[in-house]
Amino acid sequence: MSDLTLLLIRLAFLAVLWFFVIAAVGVIRTDLFGSRTTAAVPARKAPKAVKPPAKSKKGEPRQMVVTGGPLQGTTITLSETPITIGRANDATLVVSDDYASSRHARLFPQDGQWIVEDLGSTNGTYLDRSKVTRPTPVPLGVPIRIGKTVIELRK
Repeated sequence: MSDLTLLLIRLAFLAVLWFFVIAAVGVIRTDLFGSRTTAAVPARKAPKAVKPPAKSKKGEPRQMVVTGGPLQGTTITLSETPITIGRANDATLVVSDDYASSRHARLFPQDGQWIVEDLGSTNGTYLDRSKVTRPTPVPLGVPIRIGKTVIELRK
């Protein structure tokens, strides 16, 4: 083989090696800090209407309880704000689980019921025994599993 051919093969190998290193660093960064999202900034913000406090309806969940895992017994009172679950420090429920992503899942109220949504986690979010692939309503007492952590909505 000529010296030029060997040099080209070495350079190509070096380029492929750097590509894999950069890709690995990108995956680690995304897992630690979450993916970047850019939101459109509105030209003007309309004044917010003040809503009266929501009255709890019969059968509507009032709290989220961790029923399994290291945080078992933790209770979060449900309000109108979404609940984020993951390893990130800014999550509402911070789980220190190797099987949970930084921003793993979120629960949010919509039309009088609570919805669970997987946020692109690696290992998935499960409602009862079904993997959550799209925003799904959560019935009372049905377990939500994120890694080793099990959560239920209760009255």
